[in-house]
Amino acid sequence: MAGAAQAQGVTADSFGADFAAMGQLKDVAAKGKGKVGVLLPDTASSARYTSFDEPYLKKAFKAAGLSSDDLIITNAQGSEADQLTQAQTDISQGATVLLIDPISSGGGAAVEKYAKEHGVAVIDYDRITLGGSRDYYISFDNEYVGELIGKGMEQCLSDWNIEKPNILVMAGSPDDNNATLFKQGYMSVLKPKFDDGSYTNAGEPAGTWDPSVARTTFEQQFTAHQDMNAVVTPNDDNANAVISYLKTLKVPPKAFPTTGQDATVTGLQNVLTGYQCGTVYKPIYLEAQAAAALALYMRAGDTPPDGLVNGKVNDSQGGMDVPSILLKPIWVTPENMADTVVKDGFVDTSKLCAGDAADACKAAGIGN
Repeated sequence: MAGAAQAQGVTADSFGADFAAMGQLKDVAAKGKGKVGVLLPDTASSARYTSFDEPYLKKAFKAAGLSSDDLIITNAQGSEADQLTQAQTDISQGATVLLIDPISSGGGAAVEKYAKEHGVAVIDYDRITLGGSRDYYISFDNEYVGELIGKGMEQCLSDWNIEKPNILVMAGSPDDNNATLFKQGYMSVLKPKFDDGSYTNAGEPAGTWDPSVARTTFEQQFTAHQDMNAVVTPNDDNANAVISYLKTLKVPPKAFPTTGQDATVTGLQNVLTGYQCGTVYKPIYLEAQAAAALALYMRAGDTPPDGLVNGKVNDSQGGMDVPSILLKPIWVTPENMADTVVKDGFVDTSKLCAGDAADACKAAGIGN
């Protein structure tokens, strides 16, 4: 019973890089029945799924005492039909819980409908299935991601001595619920500044996750608003598209703030070299452990502790609030890069510190 009592203390803040908190869940794992099926979406949109999510999920379940025979991890390689087939196969092999990172909400909803018809619990992992029927959702707090971007811009404008900030507000794709939440977050920081005249809002063009479209949009906006001197960019790839254009105009470092998220190698290099204020880093090992913990409670038929399920996210298509685990990301700048993405092994320093970033890496205490 001591293990079960300990497990009741597992919260969304319990997890760390050492995976030690998972050891508190051994009694929960022992109590549960059936397999856990993990449905990952692809490898094309991000290398994270093979480089981080899969190994971290395996490590988390193992640390909690789940047999490797009771864990099935598949990747649909971008095919919604394959993701549904993988779910059906997992269930036929005895899965009682599915973790799904849906390729699309439509595909995810089909998986969740099938699972519900077969009495299998479902957790949305990283992306919510709008119009779905999952039991829980786990992700980083996407509105807080946006707040970090907004606060990062605010700090950068001050640090880089940008006078009379005139800021273009860009966004991700309008059909991505996360993009909507990101923008809500950064506008919660910036709108009061726009309203009181501290900053000028240069415009809010249609959003996209396509860097080439983002660049074209920025070029058009910059041509129309040549007094613009900063831009909120919602991720590193879009920021890099904007930065590439600014470099053609010979804009120097620390003169035209941009923002980002995902802690990509290119994004981190832009941060180090003074073209991007910072980037939002999401430690995937936290997400993997929280997801594994939640799946183990569901597999055991137990209600997860209140401190684990610490929020809710609205499914706008389903018209419901989904009980959620929302994790806190980190704003990364040159000052904390060595102690975050580098320390966690999230980025290969030989790639990060290549070329023009070599001297900036040394200045930030990264590498030899």
